[in-house]
Amino acid sequence: MREKVRAAYYIASFSIVANILLFILKYWAGWKYNSVAMRADAWHTLSDTITSAIVIFGIWASSLPADREHPFGHGRAEEIAAIVLSTLLLVVGFQFLWQACNKLYIHEGAGYSMEAILIFLASAGIKEVMAILSIRVGNRMEFSSLVADAWHHRSDSLASVAIAIAIFLGREHWWVDGVMGLAVSLFIIYIGYHIMRGVVSSIMGEGVEEGMRKRIEEIIVSIAPMVRDIHHFHIHRYGGHVEITFHIRLPPEMKLREVHNIVDEIERTLRKEMGMEATVHVDPAGE
Repeated sequence: MREKVRAAYYIASFSIVANILLFILKYWAGWKYNSVAMRADAWHTLSDTITSAIVIFGIWASSLPADREHPFGHGRAEEIAAIVLSTLLLVVGFQFLWQACNKLYIHEGAGYSMEAILIFLASAGIKEVMAILSIRVGNRMEFSSLVADAWHHRSDSLASVAIAIAIFLGREHWWVDGVMGLAVSLFIIYIGYHIMRGVVSSIMGEGVEEGMRKRIEEIIVSIAPMVRDIHHFHIHRYGGHVEITFHIRLPPEMKLREVHNIVDEIERTLRKEMGMEATVHVDPAGE
């Protein structure tokens, strides 16, 4: 486990350093050539720095043991940080949306520069490499947050390619910078909304997916074929720690020791095969 955490730390730390440097270059180019699209994309890159920091924070927090004040661990610290991130993205997105609309209203274009094109194409290449590394390490080490972070890198890579094309086309069409600024701003707003929606949904509580329910039922029946009517599922997520409760029905003539052994085996198997802590309530069949 320690090696997995160390590998994730290295990848996320590299992402933070690279994103900060790319942000500085992109924002400098946007300021020098008066491009709202370049500056908006620079902030998009900086947002990836924050997501990488959240990955590190989430992995660190989830590794902390449960204590008296937090009996289910500290996994939701990552969700709190994600709410802060999504709020920041929404504010930045709407700010650049207003600037892009204003540039279109006053018919203001941006300066053309081969220097800026090279900066954004280089950024696209670097971000794609970061995406590939994050996906490989995240899949190998089973860190879903690292894989999700990889898609932020890839989206930034695609946005940088689009900005480079816009800079080239901007020589002939004054409105290209404003339109690309609108597109990047809306993309930032969408990312902020998507993160916020997912986190809020998780905190408010979600139902058990059909695939997960079927898998749980298969495991239970394989352990105790006499189980009937598996129902009343509740699931609670605390980062990587998952608590699930449900009811099962067993023949009323079974002895307490037999019921206890079955429940123990169900909970132990779900912990081993699905990584969740289960609490099973037993009802007598026929009632």
